[in-house]
Amino acid sequence: MTHRPWHRSLIKSGTRVFLGGSLAHVQDWFPGLSIVRNESRGDVRYHGAKVADLAGMDRLRERSGETIYIVGSGPSIRDCDLGGVESGSAILLNGAIRLAGERIGEPLAVAIEDERFVWRHHRMMREKITPGSLCLFSVSVLRALCEIDASWLRDKMVILIDDIRRPYGARRRSLDDLKKLHHVRMDAAGSTGLSLLPDRGVFVGGSVAVSTLQFALYSAHRTIGFLGIDISNASEPRFYETSGDTAFSGIARAEGRIVEHFVLARKMAGERGVSLVNYSPVSALLKYDFGYDDRFALRA
Repeated sequence: MTHRPWHRSLIKSGTRVFLGGSLAHVQDWFPGLSIVRNESRGDVRYHGAKVADLAGMDRLRERSGETIYIVGSGPSIRDCDLGGVESGSAILLNGAIRLAGERIGEPLAVAIEDERFVWRHHRMMREKITPGSLCLFSVSVLRALCEIDASWLRDKMVILIDDIRRPYGARRRSLDDLKKLHHVRMDAAGSTGLSLLPDRGVFVGGSVAVSTLQFALYSAHRTIGFLGIDISNASEPRFYETSGDTAFSGIARAEGRIVEHFVLARKMAGERGVSLVNYSPVSALLKYDFGYDDRFALRA
């Protein structure tokens, strides 16, 4: 079950038919959402009214310590002892927000990219994302939240996850357009890329972990750790789901695309003296020589 309302499916189809592929992503903000940005901040508006402050990527860097943990909701989280995750060090992805205030006390930030998560779990978001939280949200997530209850955003600090290929307020960028940008790194084929300045857009790569990794690379001082970034077992229930209530995930199918971004990130991180560490014993990253650190493994 996707839990995307039928009217959103109609809008998605309609924008593609009437605006064409280069502007089909208008559906992410239509109707009503507008984003005003300058170099360091801005605001999010819905039908003309301000609903949230927009922060720059430096806000995340200012709050970051020596280590940033990117925490996903993969099944392996069930077997992790998260007591060693320092307060204010973890970026919680999607359903990993359920860990906030429990197994992880205070997160550094939360990150949600797919609006389907909002439609399915907006009650969880209300419960777990507290006032003052730093929230990495995509354009479509912001619009979905506004459709449900725009007032909820007013006491959150939002950092925009903007798709560099399909940017807010502009046409889709071609490969040639991307190659002209000085703040991106891409592979030879142009299928994999990372942004050095995520405020100006990030490469979306099949998982919110890819987008979040680009913000972490910008902000990290020494180490970026991965917890619950399993990928290979994404068809299994997430740690907070049961077998009878599992949302669809295309992550396993997109494994190659996702991991290619991690491999490129490892190279970039090495150039900056930053280490990428995998703490999941079942992660697809193991097949690409990321290794496994058992620091958070449950002990008998």
